[in-house]
Amino acid sequence: MAVDWFGLAVLGAAALGMVNILDSYLISRRMPSFRAFLLLMGTIMLVYGLVALYLFPLPEGVGTRPLVAAVISAVFRMASATTMLYTLRTEEVSRVVPVFHVYPVFVAIMAVPLMGEVLGYLQWVAIAIVVIGAVMVSAKWNHGGIVTWLNRPFFLLFGAGLMMAVADVASKYALRDISFWNMYWVTALCLSGIFLLITLRPQVLRELGNMKRRSSSMGLLALNETLAVTGLILTFWAMANGPVSLVSTVTGSRPIFVLVFAFILSRFWSGLLFEEQSSKGTMALRLIATAMIVGGIAIIYLA
Repeated sequence: MAVDWFGLAVLGAAALGMVNILDSYLISRRMPSFRAFLLLMGTIMLVYGLVALYLFPLPEGVGTRPLVAAVISAVFRMASATTMLYTLRTEEVSRVVPVFHVYPVFVAIMAVPLMGEVLGYLQWVAIAIVVIGAVMVSAKWNHGGIVTWLNRPFFLLFGAGLMMAVADVASKYALRDISFWNMYWVTALCLSGIFLLITLRPQVLRELGNMKRRSSSMGLLALNETLAVTGLILTFWAMANGPVSLVSTVTGSRPIFVLVFAFILSRFWSGLLFEEQSSKGTMALRLIATAMIVGGIAIIYLA
């Protein structure tokens, strides 16, 4: 029985959408510094990665090229994720995540010549619709009737999206010879090693020692990283069974989940996110963007 890569990609996008919300809250409200957040995240990832390594060793006879591709994927994924997390310190999560998700276009452009994937006309149209809709979610209509966008952060996130595209294509190459579990622990160990190397400092440890609401913050961080593990494994699983260009496009629907989850949680959890007064124009833009993303995803599914 064939694995439904489409359903896996949607579930992965939903899980990672919640991760983006919790990342924003933890970085901006709970963690004493960005480096402290990376240190804790790296420690949890190291534990998960070692457990996965023990349970799912590499297959016998695997060559060096898939492993090199997996490491390249991990490094680019780390650089991309760190750039996005850095931007979340000052910008609203509902605007950061959409701009980041222009990357499926880059994935499609790379995957067709490098991976030999073939996309039909409707699939290219669907990719364009999803990406445009994702970027539109980041727009804001101010009281003067002018649409504003992220400025300097836009270019940072654009670069982060390009790095994520390289990571996805490298992951697909590696997944031809290793399992999605192998791909996960290679990624987790590489990311945790780099995070710990750049953040394990006496000053950061002192910051964590003096952190307020430590128990609740650590519990929330543990939940967040468990969701991140789930989302990443589902995404790699989808990539192993489907074309990476379309899997990346489906996971590019994450802004919709961020928007929906943020709206729901803000009604029950006061202070979870940045307070944002949305004008009627902004809400109209986001409704149109939502319809575009849902429509693009539907085209991919039906095609």
